[in-house]
Amino acid sequence: MVRSKLPNISTSIFTIVTELANKHKALNLAQGFPDFSPPEELISLVEKNMRKGNNQYAPMQGLMALREKIAAKTESSYGMSYDPDSEITITSGATEAIFSAISAFIQEGDEVIIFEPAYDSYAPVIKINGGNPVYVGTKLPDFRIDWDEVNKMVNSRTRMIIINSPHNPSGSILSTEGMEKLNKLITGTNILVLSDEVYEHLIFDGRTHESLAKFPNLKDKAIIISSFGKTYNATGWKLGYCLASESITKEIRKIHQFNVFSVNTPLQYAVAEFLDKKEHYLELADFYQQKRDEFLGLVKGSKFSFTPSQGTYFQLLNFKDISDEKDADFSNRLIKEYKLASIPVSAFYHNAFDSKDLRFCFAKSSETLKKAAEILHNIK
Repeated sequence: MVRSKLPNISTSIFTIVTELANKHKALNLAQGFPDFSPPEELISLVEKNMRKGNNQYAPMQGLMALREKIAAKTESSYGMSYDPDSEITITSGATEAIFSAISAFIQEGDEVIIFEPAYDSYAPVIKINGGNPVYVGTKLPDFRIDWDEVNKMVNSRTRMIIINSPHNPSGSILSTEGMEKLNKLITGTNILVLSDEVYEHLIFDGRTHESLAKFPNLKDKAIIISSFGKTYNATGWKLGYCLASESITKEIRKIHQFNVFSVNTPLQYAVAEFLDKKEHYLELADFYQQKRDEFLGLVKGSKFSFTPSQGTYFQLLNFKDISDEKDADFSNRLIKEYKLASIPVSAFYHNAFDSKDLRFCFAKSSETLKKAAEILHNIK
């Protein structure tokens, strides 16, 4: 008999939906990746570094040139100074960074507060390490965090709070007021905050990203995670990074080194050079806001309702005026009958809470978005 450490965890919803979409030849707006390429110049830099011979192991912590560029970018963007030698680690995507950060600090019986709907990797990693996820539901319809409710959940066993802004799947963002309440809540405690900021540059309608790096007094409690895959339309490259104080970073690296040890070398060289092209990430918000507006403009007039996403490249569409089916059943029916794939938002809740919302990725070509909208208008 095989003993499972995660007996109640099944295959990820993203894998399940994509396999179903492939089987039924459905248009896939389920998985969160663009259907267009990374910048051509960046691809050329990767090739250049491969041919140059930069193909062997990088340092465990990551290439120093890349860490230095990240330090400069972070200070320029948010005002926080990080030592590239002792406070920045290059990771195999954000998911590895999340795994290593949680594994470094969560022990048997520790509690970790996560806000639902939540990215599906948080809770399993907490459980693998013997911790207990404490689920706090955000408030509909705007997926707002009730910080007074959070305060009631905090106790002597609370070891970490995980935040995600811009938020997957809802597309909401944390406000300055919310971040200040978090700041007040953990001041004077030993609680760490893991901030998943992979969509940091995808913020719309003139809003700003409230990074944990804007709060110097929290540096000794903060773990910030980001991703070049999201920034450069290259999710398959799995290149991310982790920012934390020296004492926190030291513990995270203990896990990181025995997890992946080091990360794709030619990509690190290429991104280190390409980060000087600031316009590529500074223009992302406008680019994806246009994509969002295009998609919503095309969907308008259908029987789906929506609130425009504030960030990320995801948009929720509500189908309560179409069907009273469970969102998972409705999602499956859209794939099989209408050839359009999305993610049911109940998959982001531990109790499968169903708000009749589906998550669609709009990081797609205009042609793909038009095809998707045509299908959505035909759903009655």
